[in-house]
Amino acid sequence: MCGAPGDTTASNAIAADIGRERLTPFEFQPRTRLVFGAGSITRLGAIASELGFRRPLLVADHGLVEAGHVHLAVRQLASANIRAVPFHEFDVNPDTVMIETGCAAARPHEVDAIIGLGGGSSMDCAKGINLLLTNGGRMEDYRGYGKAHEPLLPMIGIPTTAGTGSEAQSYAVIADATTHVKMACGDPKAAFRVAILDPDLTLSQPASVTATSGFDALAHAVETAVTTRRTALSDCFARESWRLLNAHYETVLDHPDDVDARAAMQLGAFYAGLAIEQSMLGAAHACANPLTARYQVTHGVALAIVLPHVVRWNGIEAAPIYSRLLGDPPNPDGDDAAHRLAARLRHLADRARLPSQLSTEGVRETALPQLADDAAVEWTGSFNPRPFTAADALEIYRCAF
Repeated sequence: MCGAPGDTTASNAIAADIGRERLTPFEFQPRTRLVFGAGSITRLGAIASELGFRRPLLVADHGLVEAGHVHLAVRQLASANIRAVPFHEFDVNPDTVMIETGCAAARPHEVDAIIGLGGGSSMDCAKGINLLLTNGGRMEDYRGYGKAHEPLLPMIGIPTTAGTGSEAQSYAVIADATTHVKMACGDPKAAFRVAILDPDLTLSQPASVTATSGFDALAHAVETAVTTRRTALSDCFARESWRLLNAHYETVLDHPDDVDARAAMQLGAFYAGLAIEQSMLGAAHACANPLTARYQVTHGVALAIVLPHVVRWNGIEAAPIYSRLLGDPPNPDGDDAAHRLAARLRHLADRARLPSQLSTEGVRETALPQLADDAAVEWTGSFNPRPFTAADALEIYRCAF
């Protein structure tokens, strides 16, 4: 049943752990230097020079060329006598063919570094190209984590959206060009050396990108807070991410020129990316990815549809943590926190005019079992706080239909 509270035994067990402050062992090594603030793009030339860049590949989509951001980056690099090699031939969901095309474009120029400028697609494309340029093989060889054996080229990440937080992660999400299945390819060497977060660059986003990328960031904050891999550190990042995103998402929707709100969203997305590095994601992303692969549903749209249902479904396990996200007084049970958080997420999605039903996105009801089978084998589902199977995915999809 959609939103049924279920047995609270597991939830009470989590609450007991929270009360005892049970701390999961973890290791944290910051790999990415953060440069944050309006106008910080003007430091690109100096930072690239510090890192020894001479001929970097500049990975940015065509929209960034039209917005003038590529010209701005090239000018800043040229001021430090650095000549960029541009690459723009990729799409919103970079796939294996696009990565190979990027490698072919880079090789004749003997590039010595890579700069990812744009949204998560630019960041992921930059990492994927780097892996193949330096280590060879095919993108499929790097599915999972730690498969690169040779050093990678140094990279700078410059996000122009507030969404994926890829600039804070060592993962690239690349789609198989044949099956369209998304592959998480991670390696500690694939982290950006520097991330430049300049909220001025996000002012050019279309309203639809602000809405969908922002909801992706919200989903990251919510899911990283409750996974089975969560740590004391990921909890800090997830909660601060949620605080910033929850407080400023509606502001950037209503007042897109508010640079302070844009800055808060950008920093919140970065924190969520740091949380992913420690905690990973959960069933919402496992359910969202097949919708993009099979029906080309925009990732943020897919999350807006399924996340509130996943939160309600996870309430059996995660209600006390959801209660903390909501800023409730200490509560061992969490009571109706899952339902209140789901309602808040649906409210934010409605304010962004994001759809609430799969049926409006071209998904057929007869396709739900196949989607559920796909979701059940998504890697992120294995970190969900509540065990996640194809039957569970089907229940969530039916609630969202």
